[in-house]
Amino acid sequence: MRLLYLLWPHLPLRLARARMEAPSITGTPPGGRTSPDGPTSGSWPHGPIVLGGQPWTDGTVVDADPLARALGVRRGIPLGTAHRLAPEATFLDLAPDADRDALEAACERLAAFSPGIAASSDVRDPSFGRIAVHADGLMRLWGVEERLVARMTEALVSVLPGSPRAGIAGTGFAAGVAAAHAREGAPPVLVPPGDDERFLAPYPARLLTRDPDIRARLARFGLRTIGSVAELPRSAVIARFGDEGARLHARASGEETERFRPRRASERMALGLPLDPPAEGLEALRFVLHRLATALGDQLAARGQAAGLARLVVTHDLAFARRGTPAGLRLEQRFPEPTADPQAIERLLFARLEQAPPPAAVVRLELELGLVDAAQGQQLPLFTPQAAHDARLAWQLARLAIAFGADRVHRVEIVDPEASLAEARWRWRPVAGAAVTGGEGRR
Repeated sequence: MRLLYLLWPHLPLRLARARMEAPSITGTPPGGRTSPDGPTSGSWPHGPIVLGGQPWTDGTVVDADPLARALGVRRGIPLGTAHRLAPEATFLDLAPDADRDALEAACERLAAFSPGIAASSDVRDPSFGRIAVHADGLMRLWGVEERLVARMTEALVSVLPGSPRAGIAGTGFAAGVAAAHAREGAPPVLVPPGDDERFLAPYPARLLTRDPDIRARLARFGLRTIGSVAELPRSAVIARFGDEGARLHARASGEETERFRPRRASERMALGLPLDPPAEGLEALRFVLHRLATALGDQLAARGQAAGLARLVVTHDLAFARRGTPAGLRLEQRFPEPTADPQAIERLLFARLEQAPPPAAVVRLELELGLVDAAQGQQLPLFTPQAAHDARLAWQLARLAIAFGADRVHRVEIVDPEASLAEARWRWRPVAGAAVTGGEGRR
């Protein structure tokens, strides 16, 4: 088996910087202000930077730049602790939806090369920024492994910032070590088939585990390198470290310890309708949008599925449009919860159109539903008629966020009702489904 690991070190911080430095397409003036959904466009701040939230919240650090790390800030520590270590640092909020979309887009690009892709799209996951690709049998399609990595890197240039570090080996652990020690932008580190144990031998033994206690015990026993662990009898390592010792010895010996589980790509459904003659005015568009939402919603309901995301593509008629009018608009909207209700989908998308009406006549309308998965049932209590009130409230808040701005509508979440300080009992949370992207011109 051949596994390719692509690694973007500190990807959450890279994505945050790319978003902040990108030109605004929603009319937000530059200035780098922080919103509940993440940093808006503007200049990258100077000095130490900590990503994860504001220091007065109860979150943890997700990433930090070199200046903050030099002051002792590390991933996973409380944000309050990070503020005490680096009080002069700029704290940035997360944009988990945007980060998830970026990684999902990267996986979709890589799926064109290999059907086996494994990655976490949760920015809070320590493995975020690492994509594993099943590379067996791809030589006849894409050439040698160096050429395969070059083609993949080219395909991801417009999706993820920076070039990845790449490593190919026979096991996931060896491929991860190879990628971690590769140079950014350099050719991949290739481990010849069956040579994983020899490749791993000179590297530090602390790479075998994340457990600080086991790392300290390896150092006390004088096991400084992975090769020194592999030379020991497996029974001796198990006697000292228990079940974890068996995994340590297997990794050090070039054996696979974790089964490769490729991700299941989320299904998408799309439908488009031409408008002849081109339509002007929102009411005409609403009629077409209603047909699209109803058709796709009925398909979802018949299959027992629900969608968590909608993308609406509006194509303009440029024959009599003003000079500089974009060829179209692309609106993206997340739902407060997965749904197959066409009326709910239509209402949210039409609210987006009301906020940003098309500047020209429309010749085509296309609706795509993403994040399609099996619909989850809701258990309703027998004697509580308003059990679905929270779900309906979430949809209403999403519409208000579209109308008045995502930074003006928030929801209170009870954190600790027994806290001694009143301000510690609750916190503001962004409205689900309010993190939307504005319209952009199609090329």
